[in-house]
Amino acid sequence: MDIGTLIIGGLLQVWYLVPLLLIVTLFKSRWFKGVCGEFLVNCLLSRLPESDYRLIKDVTLPTDDGTTQVDHVLVSKFGIFVVETKNMKGWIFGSKSQKQWTQKIYRHSSKFQNPLHQNYKHVKTLESLLSIDIAYLHSVVIFIGDSTFKTTMPENVTYARGGLRYIKQFDQIVFSDAEYQSLIERINEVKLRKGVIRDIKHRQHVKAVVAAKEKVKPCSRCGSEMVVRESKRGENKGKQFWGCSAFPKCRAIEDIKAR
Repeated sequence: MDIGTLIIGGLLQVWYLVPLLLIVTLFKSRWFKGVCGEFLVNCLLSRLPESDYRLIKDVTLPTDDGTTQVDHVLVSKFGIFVVETKNMKGWIFGSKSQKQWTQKIYRHSSKFQNPLHQNYKHVKTLESLLSIDIAYLHSVVIFIGDSTFKTTMPENVTYARGGLRYIKQFDQIVFSDAEYQSLIERINEVKLRKGVIRDIKHRQHVKAVVAAKEKVKPCSRCGSEMVVRESKRGENKGKQFWGCSAFPKCRAIEDIKAR
């Protein structure tokens, strides 16, 4: 038996591992986790009575600088709920004001954008497109997955069913039946149609936003933006350094060369 036959025989024996590896890679991808998280929240929100609530999923809206993508828009007679989904595990640290939150899994820590800040743009976009009072728009962040909040979160940042409880506490009717139906129709009119072109445009916009943010230096202690400051006294007078923009709450400083 020659070497070529042995190689072919070996490949035939392990061919099934290739699709298996592809499936495992897919399941671990951020995209797949996002899709699963959105599906679970869709199922959760679908439990609300259809007579009073209408769920519009995966809404991409036009903005002045590109597009913005909303996971779920829940239209109701009690207001419009703009829902952001996070499918994450580990410990979650953050506050309402921080630009970045922290995810910690064992000894590994990583930063991610404050979902409240992310959702604020969604809320403001809908406010502009629908021409309604922002008081009737409510931002909700729902975490799906095996995650634990290690800092006190605002009441509109919750785990799965907590999102339903938060939404149900708004029980005063603010839209008439006609307004309710009109808002549903309006959102369906202004949202961009699903398709390859829409997805490409949105990805291009997201890449541009990420590139711009990478030029900003975050504080290693609280996640706020670092700014260049100058010593006013002492032996370092006139020397520039990185100082946290949240000063005096956060007094973190770094050498200017650390950028």
